[in-house]
Amino acid sequence: MTVREARPEDAEAIARVFAAVAEEGLLATEPPVDVAARAERFRGLIETEDPDTLLVLEDGPRIVGHAGIHQTHAEGVLSLGMAILPDARGRGGGRALLEAVFDYARARGAHKVELEVWPGNARAISLYASAGFEVEGLRRDHYRRKDGTLRSALLMARLLRRAEPPAQ
Repeated sequence: MTVREARPEDAEAIARVFAAVAEEGLLATEPPVDVAARAERFRGLIETEDPDTLLVLEDGPRIVGHAGIHQTHAEGVLSLGMAILPDARGRGGGRALLEAVFDYARARGAHKVELEVWPGNARAISLYASAGFEVEGLRRDHYRRKDGTLRSALLMARLLRRAEPPAQ
């Protein structure tokens, strides 16, 4: 499996991955996902010159996952969202995506990468923890679902480098 930056022609495949993972209930976005509309959103992200980026995970010619890296309001902190198709999990692709995310973040001078994950997504939590992410908190009953229920989200982050103390 290989990781590369997304290109505009990847947008529909990325949207299909997103929709498939949303069907599993693993994303904040609930199904059904409008694949065409989501592909346009991804295409717009790919084509802009802003600092956000989208990486794709390829298994041969097929896109099987993606990672979005976005600026936050906090300087030096990037937010991560990722999704991998079920049949591509457990084969090192998640680790490869994370390593590419860390490389991207370091190249842009970021000191921290953060993410949110459903507390019940043990497989993802295990992957993130093994890659150096630590639990920083819980957004209790934070996300209202279409059916009216509330879901909590675990906050995890990885420091890429410690902050330097101010010069005296």
